[in-house]
Amino acid sequence: MIQFISNFYFYPMTGTIVNVIAIITGTIVGLFLNKRLPQRFIIIVFQAIGLFTLFLGVSMALETSHVFLLILSLILGSITGELIGLEKYMNRFSEYLKRRFKLGGNEKFSEGMITAFLLYCMGSVTIIGAIDEGLRNDPNLLLIKSMMDGVSSIALASTMGIGVAFSVIPLFLYQGGITLFAASIGEYFEDVIVSELTAVGGILLIGLGINILEIKKLKILNMIPALLFVVVLVYLFG
Repeated sequence: MIQFISNFYFYPMTGTIVNVIAIITGTIVGLFLNKRLPQRFIIIVFQAIGLFTLFLGVSMALETSHVFLLILSLILGSITGELIGLEKYMNRFSEYLKRRFKLGGNEKFSEGMITAFLLYCMGSVTIIGAIDEGLRNDPNLLLIKSMMDGVSSIALASTMGIGVAFSVIPLFLYQGGITLFAASIGEYFEDVIVSELTAVGGILLIGLGINILEIKKLKILNMIPALLFVVVLVYLFG
C-alpha cells in the first residue's frame, strides 16, 4: 500500500489528477447547497467571486516587466483566437456535453464550465505548479491549488450549476499539457517566461471578473492564444 501511494505521488500528473478530483467533489457539495440557499445569498457570493477575480487578475498582471511584449501578445493572441473561433468551439463542446448527459435544464452550464476553467487555469499557481511538477516531479504546489479549487468550486457550483464539474476536461488538457511540456523542454523555462505568462493570465482574469460581474461580455476564450505568443516573444526578445 505504501509503495502504491509512493508511486502515485511521483506519477508525472499527480497534481492535475488530484485537482480534477477536488473540483468534482467541490461541485457536488455546491450543487447540494444550491437547493438550500436563498437566491440573494447566491447572488452576493457570485459578486464576491467576481471582485476577487478582478483583484487576483490585477495582482498577477503587475508581475510583468515587458509591457510592450505583454500588449503585443494579447493583440496577436486575440486576433488568432478570433480567427480560430475558440469561444465558438468551446460553446459547441459544452452544448454537446449538455445533450450527451441530458442536462438541458441547466441554463448556466456553458457559463459555469468556461468561467471555472478560466478561473482555475489562468492563475500563477497553475503555471508554476505545473512546471514544478514537470521539471522536478514535485506536485506539492498543485496539491495546494487543488484544495483552493475544491473550495472555490463549492461557491461556483452553488451559483452556476454542474457545468463547473465539466471544466475539469479542458483543465486536464491545459494543466496536464503544461506539466508534460515542461518535463520535455524544462531547461528553456526561465523565470522571466513564467512571470510574463502569469501577467497575461492576470489580464485574462481581469476580463473574466468583468464578465462575472456582468459589466460587459468579453470574449476571454478567444484571447487564450496570447499565452503562447508571450512565451515566443519573451524567448525571442525578452
